[in-house]
Amino acid sequence: MNSNPGTDSIRAASPADFLRLFYPFHYQVGSTIESALRGEQLSQHQTVILWIIHSEGEAGQIMRRKDIEARIGLWFDITSSAISKALRSLARAEMPYLSISEDPRSGREKLVTLTAEGQRQIQAMIARSEAFIARIVAELSDDEIRSGIQFMRRVSEIVPGLNRAG
Repeated sequence: MNSNPGTDSIRAASPADFLRLFYPFHYQVGSTIESALRGEQLSQHQTVILWIIHSEGEAGQIMRRKDIEARIGLWFDITSSAISKALRSLARAEMPYLSISEDPRSGREKLVTLTAEGQRQIQAMIARSEAFIARIVAELSDDEIRSGIQFMRRVSEIVPGLNRAG
């Protein structure tokens, strides 16, 4: 932790400043980027399920259903039946992004795997989102970009430890 007399007032004021930015960043920026990820075909829950598998699944492709449910529960107040409905919708012929099979380690558990079409959908989601973010980046200086990425990376490293510490 860096602290010196010149930065003490910045440190003292920063929690309130960060909190004031929470709404616009989390809801306005986050929701807009989520909309870019979603595109016109996917629901919010479907988008989050695909992104969770891509981000946290084994090799970005496979995840146990109960782990998907635990992760999506951190984002939404959602029932198990709503998760099942969203998973089934992503495994139908008109949207064949997932395959759902029995977990060989447990007959009661399901494995959810991105199909080749699901992988293509993830790549399309990424392309849409990067194109949107490029519009934001075009308005920033190189220093702002570097500082923003560094800040987001550091916060992403710090917060999980704070969550574990209670």
